[in-house]
Amino acid sequence: MKTIYKLLAACALAVGLFAAPAWAQDNKLPEIAAGATKSALAQDALKKDAVCTKCHDESETAPILSLYQTKHGVRGDPRTPTCQSCHGASADHLKGDTTGKGRLAPDHVFKKGVYAASGDKDRADQCLSCHKGGKRNNWDGAQHQNSGVACNDCHVVHRPKDKLQDKKTQAEVCYSCHKDQRADGKKLSHHPIAEGKVGCSDCHNPHGSTGPKMLKKNTVTETCYQCHAEKRGPFLWEHQPVTEDCANCHTPHGSNITPLLKSRAPFLCEECHNGPHQSTNPVAGNAAGIQGGLTTSTASNSNKTTSPGYAARSCQNCHVMVHGSNSPAGAFLHR
Repeated sequence: MKTIYKLLAACALAVGLFAAPAWAQDNKLPEIAAGATKSALAQDALKKDAVCTKCHDESETAPILSLYQTKHGVRGDPRTPTCQSCHGASADHLKGDTTGKGRLAPDHVFKKGVYAASGDKDRADQCLSCHKGGKRNNWDGAQHQNSGVACNDCHVVHRPKDKLQDKKTQAEVCYSCHKDQRADGKKLSHHPIAEGKVGCSDCHNPHGSTGPKMLKKNTVTETCYQCHAEKRGPFLWEHQPVTEDCANCHTPHGSNITPLLKSRAPFLCEECHNGPHQSTNPVAGNAAGIQGGLTTSTASNSNKTTSPGYAARSCQNCHVMVHGSNSPAGAFLHR
């Protein structure tokens, strides 16, 4: 029996070897042929890199050879770029100092050092030649692109770890420009960005989007609903500011008023609920307060009393479900 199994295995291997070329033509890289092809490509890529790494080696001040510890240095993958893929063929640079004024710069310089950095569009184009589509569809015309930001201003290529790819360190990179948001993140009430549970890219797409402020969704409210789904509704009693824009009441990057409120109630509520919410009759005044958002009532022309709206939880003494309610008793009145 063992002999039969061995013969069958040998036949299957022979058929696979002879069938490989036709299979390769239809499916690009079959397993057996792919091994040889990838090996040849890897050797060719290393030869191209050697043109650069014979000078740019471990003695460089900036890390160079650590590129081979990243995805850009996996030579077994035929998609992996070479030095020239990003920096250009740089024929004039390779010739050396032919003018007596020093060696000319490579075709594309990403970081200012011995040579001035190339323009932001030139640098971004080198990256987008491979990294195109998907999340980067809206790069052209987006805020970062219009502000002269190139890919390598935020990302690092030659280091094994890119801070932007780690949620715990991502904000450090963003905060280098967005300093107001750094300050907000230190306030009493904030999203757990510093704790590493939320990253800037959970809400924003830094490569551009169709929504405002490079949000991943088309509106602020849609973006918030990704996590706060319980606020979505639909509700019998809908609160217009909630369905309109969460930022009407909340400031997303941080506040000293919990939970991320722009100001305290009843003052926050009175930004909208102002006007005819007062009465000279204390009984009628309190009744009106429940229905219309009363904040003060006057017991007489001389004695002014404070509404329950100013005590304890303020307006929320009665209006508990401020994001919307299904209670038949009235707008946001019960849990």
